Amino acid sequence: MRAAPLSISNLTGGYNGQPVIHDCSMTIGHGEVVVIMGGSGSGKSTFLRHLIGLKPPMQGDVSLFGESLYAVDELTRLRLLKGVGVAFQSGALLSSLSVGENVALPLVEHTALDREMIDLIVRMKLDFVGLLGKEDLLPAELSGGMLKRAAVARAIALDPRLTFLDEPSAGLDPVIAAALDELILKLRDSLGMSVVVVTHELESAFKIADRIVVLDRGYIIFTGSVADIHNSPNSRIRNLVNRIAEDEDFDPEMHLRRLVGEA
Repeated sequence: MRAAPLSISNLTGGYNGQPVIHDCSMTIGHGEVVVIMGGSGSGKSTFLRHLIGLKPPMQGDVSLFGESLYAVDELTRLRLLKGVGVAFQSGALLSSLSVGENVALPLVEHTALDREMIDLIVRMKLDFVGLLGKEDLLPAELSGGMLKRAAVARAIALDPRLTFLDEPSAGLDPVIAAALDELILKLRDSLGMSVVVVTHELESAFKIADRIVVLDRGYIIFTGSVADIHNSPNSRIRNLVNRIAEDEDFDPEMHLRRLVGEA
């Protein structure tokens, strides 16, 4: 049986010795779209940094494809990360390179393919995201939706088994955001890829998710389907789904007791 693309065990992490993420555990299955949601300050960005190898945990572990990401040597870590694609919220394309050159960059850096083959793969990836023919444009010449698609093309350049998308619909109008949702489903359905999407966009999350994980003040307070989240008895989940603001009074000890059914 193949190991899960991503497994997180009792992950606690943060900055300068102060935890932001608390004792989080979850597993991402093969060909699954998992959406990580949460309000502002819930710890989504910090959680993502731990999952993609940018921030070692204070406690716990992150495993990619059955191997610990942080308990291995640097060469093994780099090998594991080659199986992972990441598209950041801003796109993070290099402004001085064309779209084609940006998508080609992982292939140039991490493979021994010749230029002809790299160019072919670049065209295939751009065609997949609907940007074929835009190879020579600079990032500044792209619309917001095109920039997001170009970032996805670069993220999947090495045919990763697992891809992370950070706020892919942020700042896009509803029509363009819906088209990007379709692209995410295409990654799963056409490529069999596992996809982790970090977002605060409820409509998008409910459309694309096989499973939703909700972070609240650094704790995972919910894992389940779209139907499950709509039927959750947890008031904080209901408030998130219904966009109801909450006060800032929060007792971590009482919160943990509620999670294990003791309160």
